[in-house]
Amino acid sequence: MAATLRVHSVLYGNDRGHFGRSVQALARSVALARHEGAVAGAVLSLGDCSPQPVLTEKDLVELRADNPDLSGIEYVFFDANLGSAAGQNRLMEGFDADFLLILNPDTIIAPNALVEMFKAFVTQPMVGIVEARQLPFEHPKSYDPVSGVTSWASTACALVPRVVIERVGGFDSDTFFLYCDDVDWSWRIRLAGFTIVLRDSARVFHDKRLTPSGRWIVSRAEEFYSAEAALLMAHKWGRPDLVQRYLSDFEKSDSKRQREAAASYRQRQREKRLPVPVAGADRVATFVKGAYATHRY
Repeated sequence: MAATLRVHSVLYGNDRGHFGRSVQALARSVALARHEGAVAGAVLSLGDCSPQPVLTEKDLVELRADNPDLSGIEYVFFDANLGSAAGQNRLMEGFDADFLLILNPDTIIAPNALVEMFKAFVTQPMVGIVEARQLPFEHPKSYDPVSGVTSWASTACALVPRVVIERVGGFDSDTFFLYCDDVDWSWRIRLAGFTIVLRDSARVFHDKRLTPSGRWIVSRAEEFYSAEAALLMAHKWGRPDLVQRYLSDFEKSDSKRQREAAASYRQRQREKRLPVPVAGADRVATFVKGAYATHRY
């Protein structure tokens, strides 16, 4: 029997036209998945963390009319910047579909991507997350060339069965605001006995930009939250030695954002708001040169 699917995207100040192209690509991928018998239909649920609503009622009417291959498009304005983790958790409340696709609003999913992602659940046992391969830039983490099994999955485009949500729960939004929430979730899912799979044949374009000199564009928010997340991951996943190393490096850094991240961590420590270290963390946690998996390059 074809599966029911819900697609969740968290918005923050997204351009209406840019986002509209993402929805059109999703609708096309859903149509092909339905044609192949993988899904019975899909509802897109949008959670808006922006200061002002990204979509008007007129926009929603147009989106629904332009994308009839989607069973429905729901929209909720949170009226608060919840961050990606808490925003996704809010959308997961009362989740009742067979599968959840978490999709960034700045992505263009390939037409056959959903079909390819669903295949992993048919051919492999105990799959907890299937991640699409991102283009033009991807995470260089290693993965098995045959099975696709890997350390963690990016939730820029990730397919998850309901059983995982029921058994593991959602993201740790008390700890992570923007970055590493997907790494933490992946490791908790692995601890529950599931595997994480990168499906090479499922592709998604993720709109990441470089400077004219070829350097990665890092926003101030990314610099702060990624540094804070590195400290919190090391604490939660059993590496106090890395916590001390990162604190020392960040507190002496020329980067104001990294110094602020170190101060934020110490404030959490004083207020006893650090996460409880995970039992059995050494079974799944991988820290390699500041990354959370061995890298291919």
